Amino acid sequence: MQVQHAIFGLGSQEVVLIVILALVMFGGKKIPELMRGLGEGVREFNSAKANIKQEIETGMKEKPAPVKETTEEKKA
Repeated sequence: MQVQHAIFGLGSQEVVLIVILALVMFGGKKIPELMRGLGEGVREFNSAKANIKQEIETGMKEKPAPVKETTEEKKA
């Protein structure tokens, strides 16, 4: 029986290969900096998403402004 630890449907050999390629391409010192930048990006995205959600909820709670008739609508 074979135990497979799947990450995104990848086996352990594929994950190890990807990690080795990342180390070769970016170097050991650059990877933490890249991950920090990725974390900041995700944090910023979640913050923007929360702000938009809050604005939509606030807009739904407010009473709509009364619609004024234009001169064209009065003529009709």
